[in-house]
Amino acid sequence: MSRTQTTARIEREGIVAVIRLESADVLAGVVDALAGGGVRVIEVTMTVPGAIAAIGRLASSVADDVLIGAGTVLDPETARQAIDAGARFVVSPVFRPATIAACHALDVPAIPGCYTPTEILNAWEAGADIVKVFPANGLGPSFLKDVRAPLPQVKLMPTGGVSIANVGDWLRAGAVAVGVGGALVDARLVAAGDLAAITGRAARIVANVRAARLAS
Repeated sequence: MSRTQTTARIEREGIVAVIRLESADVLAGVVDALAGGGVRVIEVTMTVPGAIAAIGRLASSVADDVLIGAGTVLDPETARQAIDAGARFVVSPVFRPATIAACHALDVPAIPGCYTPTEILNAWEAGADIVKVFPANGLGPSFLKDVRAPLPQVKLMPTGGVSIANVGDWLRAGAVAVGVGGALVDARLVAAGDLAAITGRAARIVANVRAARLAS
């Protein structure tokens, strides 16, 4: 897929599962559990030990309808390494123009993290394909609605504070997608080997996204 097609796929799916674990050994099982519940856009953060190699393994083994990306990418070189390994999109907690440029040079979407309206507009004008609003838990859906009033052209993806219960609120406020971490991939469930519970959570959040979109 091209950068444009990948961005459209992320918007269509509406959910990016953020995986931040202490070991890469269980990644494949967690990804399978998420996909089983209908969450098929997966962000593997660089804080996972051996994240680049893990992305490479996942990219070569997951089903064709599962999209693997890299998260917590802080610089252009890490972005290039992740993309070379098979990452189809790159997410960052911060806005760095050089990282966006590195992604675009390889025809991959860049999703930088921003907090204020000024940061959001700067990132959008620098070419961000989607702007990650982070950390969103201190802002709330009303912030998204307020920002989109003067900036309706900007595609926003709140991350941090998005839950199974409130995902509809974020979408109704104007989010094109949401990033969801612990509400989906609870480290305690992973440690207990309860992947069925992760599948159940994925199915519930997918259902809530569909319901919110049908109602809007």
